[in-house]
Amino acid sequence: MYYVFTNGGESKAELEVEEKELQVLQNIADLTVKAAEQAVFKCEVSDEKVTGKWFKDGVEIQPSDRIKMTHIGRIHKLTIDEVKPSDAGDYTFVPDGYALSLSAKLNFLEIKIDYVPRQDPPKIHMNTSSSGDKNTIMVVAGNKLRFDVEITGEPAPTVCWMKGEELVSEGEGRVRVETEKTLSSFVIEGAEKEDEGYYSITVTNPAGEDKVELFVKIVDVPNPPENVTCTSVGEDFGMITWDPPAFDGGVPIKGYLMEKKKVASTRWTKINFDAKKMIEGVLYEMRVFAVNDIGISQPSANSKPFMPIAPTSEPTRLMVDDVTDTTCALKWRPPERIGAGGIDGYIIEYCIEGSDQWVQANEEPVGKNQYRVKGLPVGEKMLFRVVAVNVAGRSPPATLSQSVTIREIMEQPKIRLPRHLRTKLIKLVGDKVNIVIPFQGKPRPVVTWFRDGILLEDKTVGTRTSDVDSILFIRSAERNHSGKYTLSVQVENMSDSGDIDIQVVEKPGPPIDVHVTDVWGFNAALEWKPPKDDGNCEIIGYTVQKADMKTKDWFTVFEHNRRPSCTVSDLVMGNEYTFRVFSENICGLSDVSGISKNTATIAKTGLDYNRPPFKDKDVSHSPKFTAPLVNRIVVAGYSAAISCAVRGFPKPTIIWMKNNMIIGEDPKFLMQNYQGVLTLNIRRPGLFDGGKYSCRAVNDLGEDEVECKLEVRVAQEKGTETKN
Repeated sequence: MYYVFTNGGESKAELEVEEKELQVLQNIADLTVKAAEQAVFKCEVSDEKVTGKWFKDGVEIQPSDRIKMTHIGRIHKLTIDEVKPSDAGDYTFVPDGYALSLSAKLNFLEIKIDYVPRQDPPKIHMNTSSSGDKNTIMVVAGNKLRFDVEITGEPAPTVCWMKGEELVSEGEGRVRVETEKTLSSFVIEGAEKEDEGYYSITVTNPAGEDKVELFVKIVDVPNPPENVTCTSVGEDFGMITWDPPAFDGGVPIKGYLMEKKKVASTRWTKINFDAKKMIEGVLYEMRVFAVNDIGISQPSANSKPFMPIAPTSEPTRLMVDDVTDTTCALKWRPPERIGAGGIDGYIIEYCIEGSDQWVQANEEPVGKNQYRVKGLPVGEKMLFRVVAVNVAGRSPPATLSQSVTIREIMEQPKIRLPRHLRTKLIKLVGDKVNIVIPFQGKPRPVVTWFRDGILLEDKTVGTRTSDVDSILFIRSAERNHSGKYTLSVQVENMSDSGDIDIQVVEKPGPPIDVHVTDVWGFNAALEWKPPKDDGNCEIIGYTVQKADMKTKDWFTVFEHNRRPSCTVSDLVMGNEYTFRVFSENICGLSDVSGISKNTATIAKTGLDYNRPPFKDKDVSHSPKFTAPLVNRIVVAGYSAAISCAVRGFPKPTIIWMKNNMIIGEDPKFLMQNYQGVLTLNIRRPGLFDGGKYSCRAVNDLGEDEVECKLEVRVAQEKGTETKN
């Protein structure tokens, strides 16, 4: 048993070594020799590498000057020179490693002087027992056949070889006959299929005739198998079939060998008789070899590429979405395991509870994860199941755990108004209006549209309603389409409604009655009235432009001016100005402006300006601390500071105190005042410096005071502190 281990798994195979049968192509024949003649025993076996031993009467023969043993190719010879009467006996050749022996007898012929001429009829001594069938010689195509036939007879007979009615030539040609005294050899060089057939050998002399027929069979490796086809596939295997070879080589087929390869590769891999452990989603090709006793055929033509693919797992989360008197809507989720084959669709089946006769609801697989089964019997309890299909077949079914009664379910109507429609919907003139409002209710609600409380009958406003929503659409909005639209859904005596405010707007018209009301210095005052047409929405401002009458170039002086009046400043002395005003709403500026009826001329005189007397502002106020003092804990020997912030006018006087005692000019303390930030610095405080510190600010308008607690601690050797 052979094993192979990889990081992806393991494989094993069993090797059976079948001993090849040794074939005897020419057996040794009995010999009759006279004294001092040479005796030659010869045999031919099918394997050139086979060695053997010669025995006489069961005793192994040792070579000598007179006895020689030779082995040339497949022919083994025992030659005995100058035969003696003691050489007579039974001779045996035993091949090494095979339970086989070839025997013949050596007869010693004593010479007798006889003056009467002796005649023996011819005799053909042929042994084809090693080839199986009687008088059948088997040869592998392309190999050489040499068949030696011993001939006896007195006088020496004439030999004739025939193939059918055709004479086999002697001494030349690929198929020929070689004759020596008592031995005739039939030779075929490079055997071919057309050499197969019946042959005959005929020997004649004055004493008679002998004839033997034999059949030469040419065998070869078989032709390649045909029609290699993949009949089915799985997740990691494929089932392969093929037709036997058209020609089996003349011997029975013993078996087949298979190889596989990936389409994108050139490497073929030998496998067993089922192509397991393939990779799902990879294209493979297969080829097959036929095997007989002669050898292995050429490979067959490659099979068509095939891909190992497994069906998906069952769909998940199958549930009922809706039920009516004759239909049932189902929905589900895709399978957890899909694989390389993907999903071609789903098949929905149903049956009556208690029955096992499943009926397919859809003729073609559906691609969506939902389906409505129609034509169901009213009031029946039905079971449903869904299977996923792909090129590998059907998945296991996903079945509802409980039966479903086919009956309409009453559900209160409800409008689900989208969030963006809960406020006013503003559209420009000419825009498309397309509003989708979903609703629910069973049976299907009756849907009605109203505009400003009146049934909607305007042909320029279209509606379209389905089982789950209603659509209001206007191909080109006009201002007269503005208003409140109401959608009402009703199921029997239950109803619900939703309102949508639509406002169709456009740019406003120009302001009217634009005129200059006053001119002084470098300034001009303008006034106007709102436009007659506001574009169906609020005016959010005005844009004012000025132009010098000399250049006629317009310049913007105000944008988004909210009031219908303004004062234009920084006019140039001596110039005459005209003005225009654009009204503005959410759509933009009006296309046309309102132009002032009169102009403003900036005169060169009257430029004196009487400045009003200046009055100082009183900013006096009593002191007030804006940042208080904060309690502090400090370490003895390290300088510390406390601070606060105060404001007041006139500038207040600052008084620092410790335990309600004025500190004064004590050099241990440094008092600072920087722009109202008051700081008291304490140089290397000791335990006696702890206590309550306060800061008082005083001016003519009042006073204010803040205080804090300062705690001084001394660090001890063991890490503890002493409090003051």
